Amino acid sequence: MSTICDMNVLYDAFRASMRSSPWKEEPQRFETDFLSEINRLRHELAEKTYQTSQGSDFLLNERGKTRHVHGGRMRDRVVRHALCDAVLTPKLAPYIIHNNFASQTGKGVDAARKAFERDLHNFYLEYGDNNGWVCFMDFSKYYDNIRHDKVLEKIAPHLEEDEMWLLEEILRGFRVDVSYLTDEQYAAALDEKFDSVRYLAEVSEDMKTGGKFLPKSLDIGDQVSQNIGVFFPTEIDNFVTVVRGFRRYGRYMDDSYLIHRERGYLEDTVGMVAEIARRDGLFVNERKTHVTRLGDCYTFLKVRYRLEERGRVQKRICPEAVTRERRRLRAHARLVRDGRMPREQSDQAFRSWMGRYAKMMSRKQRAGITTLYRELFGADAPRWK
Repeated sequence: MSTICDMNVLYDAFRASMRSSPWKEEPQRFETDFLSEINRLRHELAEKTYQTSQGSDFLLNERGKTRHVHGGRMRDRVVRHALCDAVLTPKLAPYIIHNNFASQTGKGVDAARKAFERDLHNFYLEYGDNNGWVCFMDFSKYYDNIRHDKVLEKIAPHLEEDEMWLLEEILRGFRVDVSYLTDEQYAAALDEKFDSVRYLAEVSEDMKTGGKFLPKSLDIGDQVSQNIGVFFPTEIDNFVTVVRGFRRYGRYMDDSYLIHRERGYLEDTVGMVAEIARRDGLFVNERKTHVTRLGDCYTFLKVRYRLEERGRVQKRICPEAVTRERRRLRAHARLVRDGRMPREQSDQAFRSWMGRYAKMMSRKQRAGITTLYRELFGADAPRWK
């Protein structure tokens, strides 16, 4: 705990939290106000009297999918930054496989896509054809169903006792108030699938009396949740790559792929992974988990791929992504027209999106979206190359 209690570590965590904060007040004002608060946090952490503050819960609709988001107070964000930057990230990173790409420096969505494409190429180089299989696996309500006891069990060997105390306190703030459940329902709840969106919509505040808490679920967007979410399936990653010997395997949070020559061996491995996941309290999404031929068309991280007979990897953007960008362009045009967004900000967003996806689009798709830009803004689209 001595590392987290260091004033410089907490101050650096405060500055990192400020950079990602939506607050617009002058930075110096916050520095002045928060120096005393940081010092108070240091004493609370050293004396183990720190407690997570009450935040706010709301639903966010992102790309047509409704998510439950929890907004925490600034002091809690500082503590989480300090714990992740000084403890969790450096101590857990050495045990994460290379092809685990989410929420890590130097990795991300683009790195995961490149690794998947490289694995397709390597399969062809080894066998000289595309007669193989790929399985895409997904966990249902991944963050909602991460059990706190399993988290502590997996992370405890890597942390000191004082650091474990803080992690336990943060996890305590993630617990779900299920006071409305009967004793029989509560006894079975830990092994059943939990849905935070449904919970927030159906359980009123007067039903949350603090009598019973379900020790599972993490908050999407929280830095500690991200660290745990990346590390939690490490046992599965090691089982697939070491025990089952898969050389072409990758994960982006709860989305993963496995490539193999034999379909039977692939399906057996997926069944074993599902069993390990059940022991950890996770649920494999049977609708999204499927096996397909490498020569067919399939989607990974919003990009469509196909390994052709001569070894060429065909990549195409999903049509849904183009539709979302066209809707965003129309929304930006309205904001620019009403004076609520500068034109430069809209152009930068468009250049960034086109720079990432233009090479995966057909000529017709590129022509269509640039024509739409001209119609909305009355000028040619900005150059993105």
